Amino acid sequence: MVKLNPYLSFVDSAKDALNFYQSVLGGDLNISTFGEMPSEEMPLPPEVNDLVMHGSLETPNGLTIMAADTPPGMEYAAATSGVTVALTGSSADTDYVAAAFEKLSDGASNVMPFEVAPWGDRYGALTDKFGISWMFDVGTPESEARWAEQGGTPG
Repeated sequence: MVKLNPYLSFVDSAKDALNFYQSVLGGDLNISTFGEMPSEEMPLPPEVNDLVMHGSLETPNGLTIMAADTPPGMEYAAATSGVTVALTGSSADTDYVAAAFEKLSDGASNVMPFEVAPWGDRYGALTDKFGISWMFDVGTPESEARWAEQGGTPG
């Protein structure tokens, strides 16, 4: 099965961000640091040894978030307003998504409350304390019934 996964780029806070996301979403976290993967082709100063070369969080609900820090000599690619991590689900996922929204709100900005939207789903958005944009959308029994009547599935 092919999956699309967000790969987040940080200057030096990937480990903190991944640990925070694990505390919010649960799951198994694997982190490899630059110090664990020395390379003669790309020698790096010792001060980056503890930075994340590659991190991966596999959540219980199937979301995978990957992240890395940017070592010296590479251009940092900051998150943009056009890139958003979306956490979505059905009405059965409301408690999980609502709890994630609440925890990610700690230190967040641009918070749009997680509440029933005009189209009938529960929707919210925020930019977390690491500068990553998140969108949350879960169906309600009413919106799911409308989708079923129309013969489709929610986006």
